Amino acid sequence: MISPHAHAAGSVTRSIGPFLVPPLGLGCMNLSHAYGTPLDPATAANLLLSALEAGVTLFDTAALYGFGANETLLGKVLSPYRHQIVLASKCGMTGVDGRRVIDGRPAVLTQTCDQALKRLNTDTIDLYYLHRWDRKVPIEESVGALSRLVEAGKIRAIGLSEVSSATIRRAHAIHPIAAVQTEYSVWTRNAEISVLATCQEIGAAFVAFSPLGRGYLANGLSSVAHLAALPDNDIRHAMPRFAPDNFLANESFRRAWVSMSLEKRCTPAQLALAWLLHRCPHIIPIPGTTSVHHLQENLGALSLQLSETDMQAIAQLCASYPIHGNRYNESTQSEIDTES
Repeated sequence: MISPHAHAAGSVTRSIGPFLVPPLGLGCMNLSHAYGTPLDPATAANLLLSALEAGVTLFDTAALYGFGANETLLGKVLSPYRHQIVLASKCGMTGVDGRRVIDGRPAVLTQTCDQALKRLNTDTIDLYYLHRWDRKVPIEESVGALSRLVEAGKIRAIGLSEVSSATIRRAHAIHPIAAVQTEYSVWTRNAEISVLATCQEIGAAFVAFSPLGRGYLANGLSSVAHLAALPDNDIRHAMPRFAPDNFLANESFRRAWVSMSLEKRCTPAQLALAWLLHRCPHIIPIPGTTSVHHLQENLGALSLQLSETDMQAIAQLCASYPIHGNRYNESTQSEIDTES
């Protein structure tokens, strides 16, 4: 049950590189990118400042998001509070002439970082991820370039995104990896194959993006009609799991998930986030939202206690309702290095 006085996000901390942050961060992508029309600047600023006021300190952006617009937004809104936050961004996947391009060449990563510093209105980025591993460039070369950015004081810690355990180990041999970011939730569990354990072994935080299943686990999409109503440029249209046939095949899971949240007297989103927080102490979910109401709802997960019996019940639910559909289409999956 959720406490009537849910504590602020800053009351408990987890480690990410040299930083201590609350257990939930904020993924900022959907303020500018991927899910239809971006928020207007004033509404987006209000969301960011509401998160800061609620105790969130880890803010996650990338050069790709809005092709620089998201970094610019964070730089404008959060730079007066720079000393209060842990600022994370990403390189290696950017927008070039209106197209998404993966490029891990050292010179490109350095240039992307310099551009990000200007947009973010800061002298240093706390945590800088390689957004995708460019298979044409050895991971050692890309991470070597990031290590030189650390030496130059432009970034403070290095992260990786969507990579396998083997790649993590190769990268970590060049420079300590502070965090690995990969999709993880009760309906996307590839990280359990080996990446979660590898992160724990090397002392890296595991940053879980899309912890609410791109809205599905929050019960934000409960019918095929909701799918059809998504904007044409919503990335979920290209994801097999959101195709109508797979969506309908997963309906039994959705209903069971909502029912379990009602039993726990919490929302489906809070149950999904609490499950992650109870899985391992090195997991830091970064749910994104465009709604202050949903932001507050998500933070309520910090007051939800799950017993071992609860965790076993969730495991049984997941075993009873296998998820239908891959998370990415074949083209996007070919770019991803994570185990499957």
